[in-house]
Amino acid sequence: MNNIEIIARRILGWKLNRWDRWYDFEKDLFISVSDFQPEQNIDHAMLIVERLKELGFTYTTNGVSEVRFNNVCETGETLAQAITNAAFSIADNSSIDEGWL
Repeated sequence: MNNIEIIARRILGWKLNRWDRWYDFEKDLFISVSDFQPEQNIDHAMLIVERLKELGFTYTTNGVSEVRFNNVCETGETLAQAITNAAFSIADNSSIDEGWL
């Protein structure tokens, strides 16, 4: 799994419906794998931010290349990339209780 797949599954709660599309049970919506690009699209990255806020994370940013979710801080060339990097760090951290994911 790549970092986008891990974020989609563990943070957004999406399930892979076919090899080329996700299914969002909450919104009863299919999302093409190629259409979900949070590293390049700030609107997609903000979906991750909103979901993490719902899960109790506090989001702060320091300019356009650094973000923090609670104690997880990451950078990127763009804000969207920094958000994606931080979300991946959260989702891929095996010490985090998976009950909220």
